Amino acid sequence: MSEQEVVVKSIGIIGGTGKEGKGLAYRWLKAGYRVLIGSRQAEKAQVAAEDLKALLPNADVQGLTNDVVAGAADLVVITVPFAAHRPTLEGLRDALQGKIVIDVTVPLVPPKVTRVQMPPAGSATLEAQEILGPDVRVVAAFQNISYEHLLHDEEVGCDVLVCGGNKAARTTVIGLVEAAGLTGWDAGPAENAVVVEGMTSVLIGINKQFGVQSAGIRITGVPRGQNS
Repeated sequence: MSEQEVVVKSIGIIGGTGKEGKGLAYRWLKAGYRVLIGSRQAEKAQVAAEDLKALLPNADVQGLTNDVVAGAADLVVITVPFAAHRPTLEGLRDALQGKIVIDVTVPLVPPKVTRVQMPPAGSATLEAQEILGPDVRVVAAFQNISYEHLLHDEEVGCDVLVCGGNKAARTTVIGLVEAAGLTGWDAGPAENAVVVEGMTSVLIGINKQFGVQSAGIRITGVPRGQNS
């Protein structure tokens, strides 16, 4: 796949009716992007789009079926539960060819969501790359950010680790992380996603121990502003 950054004007969010998807959509709509909310049911996607318009009346947002969103958006974000991860990607494989795909999915297996459990491929990110093939640049991001932060106009004290794809794809995604008001760090190749995804189970466990909902991570020891 080419080491070329992508000019992103429209972002498609598969599973965009969920809390994480709507939170990311809100942040990117505020930054001026066009956002396409995807769902298996068009009506459900349209309701989510209307909810976002109620928060941001001038937002350029539309609710559509997942297949339409996958084909129409410049860049696509996957925010589905792990149980739906493989079937969703298999169904959208053709529409996603040639694109950057941000995979937010974490392989949580209820009820033991505080235990790290990786799929046979090694991580959800590697599973996605395996399914979609070499002409799709799969990049892992946002696994360790709680949706509790995203739908509020607040500064987020957590960082985003970005790995997978190639250098240009990661740079593109870090730009979108920053557009969402967050700090992103290039965390290297897709093989490193096992650490990022696994950290989510650790953070869920910390949330449970302390009765909170938004434990996160932050990179220290590096001057802020030197992350890309």
